[in-house]
Amino acid sequence: MLTIFRKTLKSKIGAALALALLVLIAIAFASGDIAGIGSSSGIGGASSVASVGNEDIEAPQLAQSANAALERVKREQPTATMKMMVAQGGVEQVLDDLIERTALFVFGKKNGIVAGDRLIDSEIAQIPGFMGVDGKFSQDTFRQALAQQGLSEQVLREDIAQGLVSQQLMVPAQYGTTMPKYAAAHYASLLGETRSGMIAAFPSSAFLPDKEPTDAELKAFYNSHINEFVRPERRVIRYATFGEDAIKDPPAPTDAEIKARYEANKAQYAAQDKRKITQMIVPTEAAAKAIVAEVEGGKSLEAAATEKGLSAARLEFFSKDELSEQFSPAVADAVFATQNGKLAAPGKSPLGWHVIRVDERQQKAERTLAEVRDEISAQIAQEKRRATFTDKIASIEDEFAGGASLTDVAASLGTEIKSSAPLTADGRVYMKPGETAPEVLNPVLKTAFSMEQEEPQVAEVERGKTFMVYDVTEITPSAPAPLKEIKDDVKQAWAFDKGSQAAKAAALKVQAAVRKGTPLDKAVAAIGKRLPPAESVSMSRPTLTAALQSGRQVPPPVSLLFHMAENTVKVQSAPQERGWFVVSLGKITPAEIESDDLVADAQSELGRQLGQSFADALGKAVRRDVGVEKHEKTIKAVRDQLAGTGSAE
Repeated sequence: MLTIFRKTLKSKIGAALALALLVLIAIAFASGDIAGIGSSSGIGGASSVASVGNEDIEAPQLAQSANAALERVKREQPTATMKMMVAQGGVEQVLDDLIERTALFVFGKKNGIVAGDRLIDSEIAQIPGFMGVDGKFSQDTFRQALAQQGLSEQVLREDIAQGLVSQQLMVPAQYGTTMPKYAAAHYASLLGETRSGMIAAFPSSAFLPDKEPTDAELKAFYNSHINEFVRPERRVIRYATFGEDAIKDPPAPTDAEIKARYEANKAQYAAQDKRKITQMIVPTEAAAKAIVAEVEGGKSLEAAATEKGLSAARLEFFSKDELSEQFSPAVADAVFATQNGKLAAPGKSPLGWHVIRVDERQQKAERTLAEVRDEISAQIAQEKRRATFTDKIASIEDEFAGGASLTDVAASLGTEIKSSAPLTADGRVYMKPGETAPEVLNPVLKTAFSMEQEEPQVAEVERGKTFMVYDVTEITPSAPAPLKEIKDDVKQAWAFDKGSQAAKAAALKVQAAVRKGTPLDKAVAAIGKRLPPAESVSMSRPTLTAALQSGRQVPPPVSLLFHMAENTVKVQSAPQERGWFVVSLGKITPAEIESDDLVADAQSELGRQLGQSFADALGKAVRRDVGVEKHEKTIKAVRDQLAGTGSAE
């Protein structure tokens, strides 16, 4: 979870051009995600969380930005909560972003770098959420959207101005950066290098404590690691599916309805005489006659056309009237006077002279009302049934709006109500690994986790065929599990924590011994525990890159080898406190550079990274220049309120 928060919230000023909040507002207005954000924090007043030069960042602004950032995180991890985000430093990351862009704005204003009203107007006009139905900026939509979200035009304009000033400062800092060729060549040689070393594992299970924890120890451990025992929000969904068979049959079509439909579509039932043709068009009558002569001499129309750089087009069935209208009466007369497989006499139209082969003749006799009565009746009956079904869906929505219950509506439809097991937002059944929500619930799962309890809705499950009525009957908020309910789990976590600490101490002891010259395998043996033997490892960087690109998992200590200096030793933790590793890198063998293209590619890549470094350095220098002061007491108040641990005042 921590990785997801860091990945999603991490701000790179050079890459994002300090426009994080502006982009967030634009997306939120377009999708509606920002609804209610202004009041969700419960933090009022105008206490500032930081002073940047002569500008203050207020507590409500930090709260709003943190709530919006959580929404971004939840797109990747639906079970994420504000409490987790606060515990893992997410609020501080959001604040750092706000400080960064505010400092750039203050610095820009101080040095005459501003964003004019016309430029801000241009940016506002491009935000999708402010566009009308015609796809253009709408002043009414703009004002309505701001009013709906409780934002003033001044606040939005100031935010956009900050972003634009940041662009003006950061883009030049990164533009045109180039890494010297000698440095790029050295880097390129490292891209193909091979690294050799040794890895020793210290599993936590080998260092587990011999005794059980006391109640006091267990409670203290639980309190200090409470975020590890948070249960996600769970909801129980009641639902009932139905289709057209749940609707009473509408009245059968009347004779008058059938006759009216027949008269309205009489052309469809009239006698038909059509021709399927292949044609080519030439500019003169002489050319047309010459082609006719060639075909009569044994060539196909297609071959004759190809030899002249033309093509013979295959066309579908035409009636005489259709041919006459599309080309000319002369062309139509000639076609309908010709037998199948023969060429019609060349005819002229505004396009030129037509050489046409009649491929197929299609004739249908007129169909009387009596002959098509059953067909029309079935068609009207189906339309009536579909209309009745559509009206029923609309009436269900009206019933729910009027206070009808799911039970009442399901009974009127004659369909059975089912209940899901407690589900988490990602569709898994709570406390049952491998079990997921019924597939039929997938289309409504996201909505179900934003609904109030027992406020039923209707939704389409299979387009045009199957619908569902559903509601939420049980909502269990995300919260730490009580210690008494998970005592065995907490004991196990305590034991692994103690084992991990002991394993870390042993790994650090081995690291110190190796740094003094003791071979790794001997240093491990001196610990006096039954541990896996140290293993020799050798891998090239291209092999590592290929493994990562193909999605294969690379052991963390192997990856660490490629982040170490030659003849050094490091200690690394295993995921989920499973243990520790001692990684010793013995030798780095650079690759031979065989192509100038590799050096050029390295120059380009390093140039971009150098530009990012310049932007980061400029950001730090700007903060020092304008002066930044964080107000820790107010920051803590915001953090506590967001996490639900602050006072209600």
